[in-house]
Amino acid sequence: MNTKFSKVEGYTSLVRDNSTNAILNTNMSDYQNYKNLKSVKESEGQKLQRLEDDMNALKDDIDEIKNLLRVLTYGSK
Repeated sequence: MNTKFSKVEGYTSLVRDNSTNAILNTNMSDYQNYKNLKSVKESEGQKLQRLEDDMNALKDDIDEIKNLLRVLTYGSK
């Protein structure tokens, strides 16, 4: 089956797939820019997740230190 495309009026890099009615961007530099931006955002999201995990680990460590200090100060009851 040969898919045919129609130009989208007013846009030089957009075409419509006549079989699915989907709009497609034929500008490869726009597509590459999109992929690069998506990769950067995913990387930033992963970095943020690592920072949150580290923060939670530090909170847990501080709680453990506080509990140990309480035991040392008041003794175990």
